[in-house]
Amino acid sequence: MSKKKKIVIVTILVLLLLQLIQPERNHGIAASDNDIFHAVETSDEVKKILITSCFDCHSNHSDYPWYTKPQPIRFWMDHHVDEGKEFLNLSEFKSLPIKKQIHKLEEIANWVKSEDMPLFSYTIIHSEAALSDEQRALIVSWALKAKETL
Repeated sequence: MSKKKKIVIVTILVLLLLQLIQPERNHGIAASDNDIFHAVETSDEVKKILITSCFDCHSNHSDYPWYTKPQPIRFWMDHHVDEGKEFLNLSEFKSLPIKKQIHKLEEIANWVKSEDMPLFSYTIIHSEAALSDEQRALIVSWALKAKETL
């Protein structure tokens, strides 16, 4: 057997074995008593935008498309969601100290205004999550107004 053939076989075996590793998914409850909607006043339109464009990576519940099931894509996706939640978890927003809530609302306004969020890589596959200029302005305005009410 040639060296190339052995490498291909070993690679396939490793990929197959990786499928046996199935870490727990982010399937908790997105809406809770500690979510952002219980911390600051939020219109139905803003709620819809946040749920559609932010909650998959920044809440306790992610909807996973079919392509995230096989490894190593699943590892990458789980890591990405964990990082997103570590930076901002909208499901746990109300449990943050008020100063941190204010800071997070400022960051939301800045990220959305600068078009850093939602991530381009996310909106390529989830076109419904891409924000129009009007939606961006609405989220920025909401976040800045909300921080003043805390």
